[in-house]
Amino acid sequence: MSKQIKSSTKPKAYMNPYLAGFLLGLVLLATIYVTGRGLGASGAFKSVVVASVETVAPGHAENTRFYQDFAEQNPGGPWKNFLVFEVIGVLIGAFASGIISERTGLKIEKGPGVSSIIRIAGAVIGGALFGFGSQLARGCTSGAALSGMAVLSMGGIITMLAIFGAAYALAYFFRSLWIK
Repeated sequence: MSKQIKSSTKPKAYMNPYLAGFLLGLVLLATIYVTGRGLGASGAFKSVVVASVETVAPGHAENTRFYQDFAEQNPGGPWKNFLVFEVIGVLIGAFASGIISERTGLKIEKGPGVSSIIRIAGAVIGGALFGFGSQLARGCTSGAALSGMAVLSMGGIITMLAIFGAAYALAYFFRSLWIK
């Protein structure tokens, strides 16, 4: 007689959002205490781009003001930026969390009337626009808004209002990507 192993088809429940927010706040406070800076992700991507340009086109990097300014502000080089390691840690932590909660796998979240190509294109275009906007705003959601609000920065408050205001104003036009 063989025993069948029951596999869980239902993933574990999400963490309580209030508890998750509280824990994120503690992580943010610990980061400010340890590093003297808040959290952020866009600076890590900027560091990777700078390092890539310096490797592929060193002449361009030496003759462009943006790269010269970055080198002055980051004397140890872009790979010494703690944000790079923060983002690596976030990716490792997210993967570990997915394994623990049994939520790993590839899947595209989309509405019933939207093709996967349209959903992926919308995500890529939205991500690119958000990345461009984070450079104009001198920080992403976590850097400019979350960390900025944690230190009561008026820029952080304005950034958060702009992010949520724009999302609310545009949600109507993009709702078909998620709902019928």
